[in-house]
Amino acid sequence: MTARTALAGTLARVRSRGAVRALVSQGQPGLSLRTPDGRWTGLDADVARAVAAAVAGDPEAVDWRPASPAERLTRLAAGEADLTVCNVSWTMGREAAHGLLFAGVTCYDGEGFLVPAASGVTDPAALAGHRVAVHAGSTTPANLAAWYGPRGLAVHPVAFDDPRRALHAYASGECAAYVLDKVALAGVRRTLPDPAAHRILPAEISREPMAAVVRDDDPGWFRICRWVLQLLFAAEYETHRTGPGARAAVARQAGRHGPAAGLDTGWAARVLDAVGGYAELYERNLGRASGLDVPRGPNELWTRGGLHYAVPLH
Repeated sequence: MTARTALAGTLARVRSRGAVRALVSQGQPGLSLRTPDGRWTGLDADVARAVAAAVAGDPEAVDWRPASPAERLTRLAAGEADLTVCNVSWTMGREAAHGLLFAGVTCYDGEGFLVPAASGVTDPAALAGHRVAVHAGSTTPANLAAWYGPRGLAVHPVAFDDPRRALHAYASGECAAYVLDKVALAGVRRTLPDPAAHRILPAEISREPMAAVVRDDDPGWFRICRWVLQLLFAAEYETHRTGPGARAAVARQAGRHGPAAGLDTGWAARVLDAVGGYAELYERNLGRASGLDVPRGPNELWTRGGLHYAVPLH
């Protein structure tokens, strides 16, 4: 029996233990953050809830496992979790090197810079020669080298295993900027004592399609996670196209394929009841209702100029 054969049967194991083991961040507002009362919130957290609603019948049947950027994929590959939803960008190198599959993009983003407003910095080039805080195990150092190198410039990335240490290094002035995906920076900025004293530069130096990740040893589990995500986009699209009553129709259409995928016919209805369609999920966690007010931009549906495309459910 190979290691991958031994790891197969994710759905059966999830049901046996009664929970989806999900790797999330150590605390990124808007994406995955534990509140003082112990509840995990954010877009990534709600994707984990959607999967749990589909496969375990309960959106709260999640075993939350915080992970640093450096370990969020290695722990998944080692079998310590069933799913990673940890603001991790989809790249060929990651998928090939770790024996993983990215089930779908949850949020399109780009790497950006958080700087003190009083610094006068308006362009990344002005940070040349300075220390900048980054997350260990992320693609940020490579992105910085790719942007600054061709311009004959360089910055000095300082990597931190714990995002809280990275933020402290920036806030204390040890580093001139904090470099991270811009959606995550919007959440980080809000946690500072005076958010207005900091600004996120308009420039983006990379493409960062954040995605849900599973191991490549279980096609059935990959299929389920992929279609849970697609259901969210389809629900938003059909609601815009035909009105509020579309959600029930979408749930019925997707639900009838449940038994063939190892689910029941009520899986889709449970997902939509738990987290809503993608528009609701985004608004609640990143939009105006969240206080972050991150514009949808590329995270709009393709019919509104964005990149999310609803694959047919029939």
